[in-house]
Amino acid sequence: MSIIGWWDNFYADRNKGVPFFVNAPDENLVQYFHDGHIQAGKVLELGCGAGRNAVYMAQQNCKVTAVDISQETINWGIERAKTNHVHVNFLRHNIFDLNLESETYDFIYDSGCFHHILPHRRVSFLDMVNKSLKPGGSFGLVCFALGSMGADMTDWEVYRQRSLKGGLGYTEDKIKTIFKDFELIEFRRMQQAVYC
Repeated sequence: MSIIGWWDNFYADRNKGVPFFVNAPDENLVQYFHDGHIQAGKVLELGCGAGRNAVYMAQQNCKVTAVDISQETINWGIERAKTNHVHVNFLRHNIFDLNLESETYDFIYDSGCFHHILPHRRVSFLDMVNKSLKPGGSFGLVCFALGSMGADMTDWEVYRQRSLKGGLGYTEDKIKTIFKDFELIEFRRMQQAVYC
C-alpha cells in the first residue's frame, strides 16, 4: 500500500479513539494565541490532519493554508471548516512538493508531521520553513517525545529497518540540535487537555 493509501485508510474511520481526531485545537496552540506569541496573520500548517488546528487558527482571523498528503483527511478538514463557518485553503500535497513563495507566512505550524519525516529530508524541511517564513515570523512544532511516544531508533536504524515504526521519538537535545538556528521561545511537553 502506498503512503497516501495508508493515511487515507487511517483517517477513513473517524470514530476511532485517536487523540488528534477530536474536534479541538492543540492546547499549546491556544496558549500561543492567548499569550500573544501568535497573532492574526498568514499561516501555513504542515500535516494538518483533519483540520482542527487550521479551523481554530481561521477562527482567530488568520488566513490559513493547510496541507496534508491524505485526501480523506483534507475532506474531513473541509467539512469542519464549513461547519465552523470559516475559510481554510486546504491542499492535498506532499509538503516537499509545495511551490511556496519566499517570506510569505507569519506562522508555520507542524503538529505531528515532523516525526514522520525521514532523516535525510530534515534539511529540506528546515529549508522550506526558513524560506517560507516572513522575517520575524514564528514556527511551532509538536512532535513525539522519546520516552512517551515514538520509536526509539537512530537515523541509521530507520534506513536499516526501512521503517519509521509509526513515527520517531525525539529527545529535547536532538530537537534543539536540529532546530539550532531558530530562536527558542518555549520548549515543553503538551499538557493534558479536557474536552467537553
